[in-house]
Amino acid sequence: MPLDRIDIAILEALQKDGRMSNAALAETVGLSQSACSRRLDNLEKSGVIRGYHARLSNAALGLQMTVIVHISLSGQFEKTLSEFEAAVKRCPNVLSCHLTSGEHDYILRIAARDLPDYERIHKEWLTAMPHVTRINSSFALREIVDRTTMGMKPELA
Repeated sequence: MPLDRIDIAILEALQKDGRMSNAALAETVGLSQSACSRRLDNLEKSGVIRGYHARLSNAALGLQMTVIVHISLSGQFEKTLSEFEAAVKRCPNVLSCHLTSGEHDYILRIAARDLPDYERIHKEWLTAMPHVTRINSSFALREIVDRTTMGMKPELA
């Protein structure tokens, strides 16, 4: 879907405040409420806007540890990948999972309370996932960037 400057303004405003009312959004981007509502509906239906979420604090929830996990599988057959992906989706501590190129097949970001909790996740979840042949874990010492907003590129305008 090609985006014009108004669409970009809507996206930028919603990234800053996803709870913004249609009236406030319309005023911010310089549209009538009905025109703004139509554009917003188009952005949602086209998949540019995937949803609206509350951003939770892992630390406030007692999840003090972030673990980056590289996983290698026994092969890259469609059945192997789909069975692993179905299993990883069931693990509640996996915050994100990416199929990658290179040395490992997947990179996961996992939240854990502490090292014993990660050991539990490793034993109960990661090693039990189908087709896993190697698990390499790195522990984040400090978070530097965790963006929830994306700067809109000029070529989109």
